[in-house]
Parts: sequence; structure tokens; C-alpha cells
Amino acid sequence: MELQVTNSPFNQEQVELLNRLIPTLTDGQRLWLSGYIAAFQAGAVAAAPTGLVGLNGQNATGAAAVSAPAVSREVTVLYGSQTGNSIGLSKKLAKKLEEQGLQVTLSSMGDFKPNGLKKIENLLIVVSTHGEGEPPDNAISFHEFLNSKRAPKLDGLRYSILALGDTSYEFFCQTGKDFDKRLQELGGTALVPRVDCDVDFDEPAAQWMNDVLASLSSTPAATGTVTSEAVTAEVSSGESEFNRTNPFKAEVLENLNLNGRGSDRETRHIELSLEGSNLDYEPGDSLGVFPENHPRLVDELIAAMGWNADERVTVNKNGDQLSVYEALLRHYEITAVTKPVVEQLAKLSPESGLAALLADDAEFRNVMNSCDLLDLVQDYALKGIAAAPFLAVLRKIPARLYSIASSSKAFPDEVHLTVRTVRYEARGRERYGVCSVHLAERIEAGDTLPVYIQHNPNFKLPENPDAPIIMVGPGTGVAPFRAFLGEREEIGAEGKTWLFYGDQHFSTDFLYQTEWQRWLKDGVLTKMDVAFSRDTEQKVYVQHRMLEHSKELYQWIQEGASIYICGDEKKMAHDVHAALISILQQEGGLSPEQAADYMTRLQQEKRYQRDVY
Repeated sequence: MELQVTNSPFNQEQVELLNRLIPTLTDGQRLWLSGYIAAFQAGAVAAAPTGLVGLNGQNATGAAAVSAPAVSREVTVLYGSQTGNSIGLSKKLAKKLEEQGLQVTLSSMGDFKPNGLKKIENLLIVVSTHGEGEPPDNAISFHEFLNSKRAPKLDGLRYSILALGDTSYEFFCQTGKDFDKRLQELGGTALVPRVDCDVDFDEPAAQWMNDVLASLSSTPAATGTVTSEAVTAEVSSGESEFNRTNPFKAEVLENLNLNGRGSDRETRHIELSLEGSNLDYEPGDSLGVFPENHPRLVDELIAAMGWNADERVTVNKNGDQLSVYEALLRHYEITAVTKPVVEQLAKLSPESGLAALLADDAEFRNVMNSCDLLDLVQDYALKGIAAAPFLAVLRKIPARLYSIASSSKAFPDEVHLTVRTVRYEARGRERYGVCSVHLAERIEAGDTLPVYIQHNPNFKLPENPDAPIIMVGPGTGVAPFRAFLGEREEIGAEGKTWLFYGDQHFSTDFLYQTEWQRWLKDGVLTKMDVAFSRDTEQKVYVQHRMLEHSKELYQWIQEGASIYICGDEKKMAHDVHAALISILQQEGGLSPEQAADYMTRLQQEKRYQRDVY
């Protein structure tokens, strides 16, 4: 409703000012403004002489005495994170809140006692979505509690949610949506609306933080501003200036194929120099690599659209320009089809049939899971859309995260990766893993790669170096365990170590074989069991080796061993988890429910950690 002199107590000048201001405000700013006015009015009334307030609640000026509701200065920030982004954002949010004089409790959902929810007035959640719409590992127990009958009524709760996700997945930000829906059902009220972020989350995360700060502040002096740069800025002057939005150009020192001649697999061992970056990492962390698209795919897309490869286009809000070819090669994602992109392309080409595709959920899922941008262009005859508006709807090419395969103590100023090259054919055309083929085919020693460190506190060695560890990592999932053992060798750790490793063939696919053998000889690696699935008539995988050694494995767990799983989530991680449940039942005499509870306790104690993808 537009304000007018006739429908409000304001004069013409005030009406014009308010009509210009109000439409520009965010929801958080409106909430803050209403609280500020109430607090201001309450302060004015409290300051007025007692004798000037009449029996009808009017003060001497005729204004009604308003008592502003007390705003709690205590805020709980909970995070659910698989790779570390939610943790980093939560820490920055907590710091900003504390700077505004708020009392902040910051906790992982896995460490938070959910029964304490009913005592909380202000709750802020930062959570990612993992796999097919599932909560990250350290949010599972909280998610289950909230959706159980034990969840309390939360009528006094004010909350807001920042959800992290990836629009190339069907269940985009599903965990955040789940929490939002359930908190509403339990009686909670949103401080500010939930914000769903794609992989390029800096700007929406900064806006959400600003809205939250405004809604929780009671005076103008208490407000602060968070910029998108501040979201990714390092918190200490002693830390590196390089991060996800300002990657370090690391020189390639080595790029080798680890597979033997005759293997149908190609696995690259890549060594990069971090000298001069001031970047540091620990075993369990990941390296983000910004890749380039395949030049052949770029050429085919330009040809299919009839564009001029040399035409200049603007690629960001700063007005930076690149040629169409360079923009498609290095800046934009072209191998994935996401819903926001298709929605915008449907507006650019109303007759293309994309609107009908979006209305058919099953068909759209099929397209999203099997097609790239060139398929979409060809199938829906999008030729004719000019390059500038077309490219403007694409999202930036996201970095690929790889588990670090080295210990910085063993290799100072270096970081190592283990990358399986992905190539396959579909619809009569060869397809490429964007980053893996870039590394395999177009990167040599002496070249540079834009990289950053992604810290992952959810996948870390035990604090006690004498604690035993069990590592399960088939294929490239063995990468972080090379880092684990390299670290333990350097610090002289005495704890027992057991590695379960698998791949296809012993003769061609035994990654880092000589290193494992040396560590076995030196006692850094206590035990190693291998499973080469194509060397036997019946396929044998790591979970089968675990079951074969169930008694000893159970004994290690009873002795306090921490279990680490790295690799494919959909199949391997599920099968390994099932094997562990079976071992607990068989050797510990537990029921299925008791075994599941046991695994949950191990996870809560950080003795069961997964780095899965």
C-alpha cells in the first residue's frame, strides 16, 4: 500500500520520503526499523516526567506510551557441514554478532544437545546439503531429533537459516528447506527469510548476515555491514591472503600417471608448489582447483550458437570483459544444466519448449542428470540468442575439491593430489570430467593452477597420536590416508594403523604401492588388506576384507580406534557402513538398533569420520 497524506499521520514531504525508502528495504531492515521505532518510543516515554503521563496512557504530547518488548541478547549459531564451508561462514557470523555486543554460542549440530532447543530464543542455522538431499554427517542426529516426536514446541523461538547447496543437484538446499519447514511446524518464527545459496555463495551469504544483524540489533550503533569480500576474508593478519575468491596460482612440479600399462584407468599424481602463498593445511583438508572447460566443447558450443568467438562480453559486476571463447573456456560452467539457467534461457527463448521442460519434473531430472549445455542448445534449438544475454545467465565455473594426498610436514610448501581421469561417451559424443581431463591432458610441469585450501575439521586425525586408526579408501579414496601416514611418520606417532585398500587389478592399479610397502616395513603402517575386484572370479571389495577380519577389527574398535572412510558415497561408503554394523552385531552381540546407536556414538565422539563424494 502506498502512503498518502489522507491515509497516514504524515505530511506530504514525509510521505514522499517514506514511499521512496520503504520499497527498497529488505525484510530484515523492515524488522529492525520497527524494533528501533518501538525502542525509541519507549525511551522517549521513559524519559518524560512522570506527572506528564495521563491516566489514559498518553504523555503530554498525546503519544501513546509504548513498551518495547525485551530483545534477547543471546544467540545460538548451529552449523552442519561436510566440507567446511558452513563452519567458516558460521565463525564469521559469530564474530560479527559478538562485535555487536551479542552473546553467542557457536556449535556443530553434532555437538549440540537438542533438548536445549526449548531454552533458545534466537537460533541461526548455517547448513549444507549432502548427496541426494541428505544432511551432512554432523547434522544427521540433529535432523533426526527435530523430525521426531521428541522435538519440543518452539513457540518462543526466532530463527533464520542460511542453506548451502548446488543447483546442479536435484535436491538443491534440501536440508535447509527441511529445517525451515520443521521449525515453522514447531512454532518458530523467522527472524529473516531463509536464503538458499548456490556454489558461488559470497554475496547472498553477506546479505543474509546483514539482514540477521539488523533484525537482532536494537540501536543504529549496533548495526554492522558484512560485504561479500568479508565473507571469504581471512580472520587473522598472519594467515594467507589467498582463498576461494582470490586463489593462488600454484606451479605444477609433477604430473604423473599412477596406473600401469594396460590399465583401463588413468590416475594422475600431481604435485604443486605453495611457496610464497602462506597457505597451510592439515591431513584431511582438501584443495580447491579452478579448472578450464575442454576447448573442443567450447568450440562446438560457439559453432552451434553461431557466435563470434572474439566478441567481447562482460563477465562480472565489475565490468571486466573477455572474449566469448575465453569466457566459455575459463569463466562459465557449460557441462552442467541447472534449473536457474534453464529458467532464464526459457525467458530468452519463449518458443523453445524449455518452459514445458521445466513443467515436467521427470523429464527435467533426466536432462539435468544426462545433458550438458551443448545438448540443451541442440535439443531445444536455442541458436539465435545473442552471446551476451546467453552468457549472462550462466553461473561461474565452480572449483573442484580434492582430498589432499600429502602431509605438509613431509612436503613443506607442497601439496599433492590424486585424481582419477573421467572420460565416457554419451549420445554419440565424447564427454570429459572437467577438471580431471584438464589436469590429465593440458597441464604440465611448469604450468600454474588457481587453487585454495578448503579446511575440513570433520576429517581429522585423533589428537592423541598413540590412538589406533582404521582407514578405508579404495581407488582415489586412499589419497587422504597417504597424508595421514606421512604426518604420523613425521611426528613419530606410536598408534597402530590399518589400511583397507581396493581397486580393479593388482598389477596395474595398485596406487602408491611402494610407499605402502615402505611404511609397512618401517612400522608406520601396522596392517594393510587389499581387494582387487577384477583379479578374481567373484568380485571382492574392501567391505568383504573387513568382514573377513571382523573379530580383530572389532577388537581395534574396542581399544579406541577411530574409523575413517573416504570415497564414493552412493555405493562404497554405504556398503562399508553396513559391514561395520554387521561386525558390531556379530562380534559385539548387539541388535541392529544397538549397532546403529553405537555407530552414532562413534560419530559423535569423532571416532567415525567420512570424506565422501
